[in-house]
Amino acid sequence: MKKVTIITLLYILIVFNGCSNKFNENGSPKPPSGYPNEFLLKAAYFVGLLDLLDKKPLVPDDIIEYKDIVYKETKSRPLKLDIYRLKSLKEPAPVLIFIHGGGWKKGDKQDYLRYLIDYAKKGYVTATVAYRFTKEALFPAAVLDVKCAVRWIRSHAQEFMINPDKIAVIGGSAGGHLAMMVGYSADIAEFNKECADTVNNRVQAVVDLYGPADLSTAYAREQNSPKQFLGKSYEEDPALYRKASPNTYITSDDPPTLIFQGTIDALVPYSQSDSLKKWLDKAGVPAEYHKLKGWPHTMDLAKEVNEYCQYYMDAFFKKYLK
Repeated sequence: MKKVTIITLLYILIVFNGCSNKFNENGSPKPPSGYPNEFLLKAAYFVGLLDLLDKKPLVPDDIIEYKDIVYKETKSRPLKLDIYRLKSLKEPAPVLIFIHGGGWKKGDKQDYLRYLIDYAKKGYVTATVAYRFTKEALFPAAVLDVKCAVRWIRSHAQEFMINPDKIAVIGGSAGGHLAMMVGYSADIAEFNKECADTVNNRVQAVVDLYGPADLSTAYAREQNSPKQFLGKSYEEDPALYRKASPNTYITSDDPPTLIFQGTIDALVPYSQSDSLKKWLDKAGVPAEYHKLKGWPHTMDLAKEVNEYCQYYMDAFFKKYLK
């Protein structure tokens, strides 16, 4: 009886959502209708009412894939990146650098393969980077790594038909945190002490998908991932938590930022993105915020959410990178 009730409720939600207007007056999409809680979302997936992305799509024949390029040697392992672009690309294009999540302790640079292929098809050069995990090196190692990746890509721009003056960083969860750190701490000497410091590490745009912007909040400092990332508790070193927080470095010359966040995110509360938008607005940094009701962490694995995110990412990149 309980299963029948859940399925009936799910169908009512789907039918209701399908009858609602999904577009704004200007033709832009409204946020996909979400779910009251994660239990019903998982139930919708279980009964086939929620479509997820194929996380390992085949690379099309019209795209060149440069795999496992070493951009930095470390004591634990060589750090690698992958690059994708159309074979038919005729002139240098903006590059979109994707940074995977995983709580700073796991994940794979291929996690964003769907985005990498989709945006290569749209005429961008795309890249994805590996970085050291907490078991290999504590903060600021991962920040230093992704900054080195930006420098490497910029210094090798000509080889891959990249416009070195048009770089965006995109990340989800811990990757969103690292993308913000790259975007907002370009002039912080402590984070620029590795790799070719003569190469500019500034980027022209940031996309943050449900990333933590402030690790010093009461909620954040009680979670295991930040403690493992930093190697200390908040009580032991509160200044370290502020140092590792992207909001600490926000200034008026920071790159435009696009934010996506779900309201039933159990890992990164939407208050993080609410506050980020306020801080950016106060500093005068162009910022756009999409708060999706009824969607969880990693919400862009759902096809309809991914399509929504890509629509607004397209417009954002066209505005700030073209």
